[in-house]
Amino acid sequence: MNETANTSAQQVPFPYLEMGAGFLIGLSIGYVLKKSFKTLLVLLGIGLIVVFVLESQGVVTLNEGGLGNILNSGMDMFKAFAGFLKDRLDNFHLGSGFSALAGFFIGLKMG
Repeated sequence: MNETANTSAQQVPFPYLEMGAGFLIGLSIGYVLKKSFKTLLVLLGIGLIVVFVLESQGVVTLNEGGLGNILNSGMDMFKAFAGFLKDRLDNFHLGSGFSALAGFFIGLKMG
């Protein structure tokens, strides 16, 4: 009997496929959101390095207060977008909404 259980567990390449549609939607949104945030941070880091090098060469003058304000407003917009997605997932039907939120948080963890 254990061999049958092990065989059936090995046949499923992605265990989340057995979950509902809400869970899969939440999982994909959470995963993509975290991956896109990481990509955004890498691009932002590269851009800041370029600006700092240009400032050290005297090509540009950097207003640190303005840079901080831009970064804070960008983070606020990203948080608002993540909140919008979370609220949208909450609006699924009651049972599906819980599974969508669970998928969203697992997707964030996986990403």
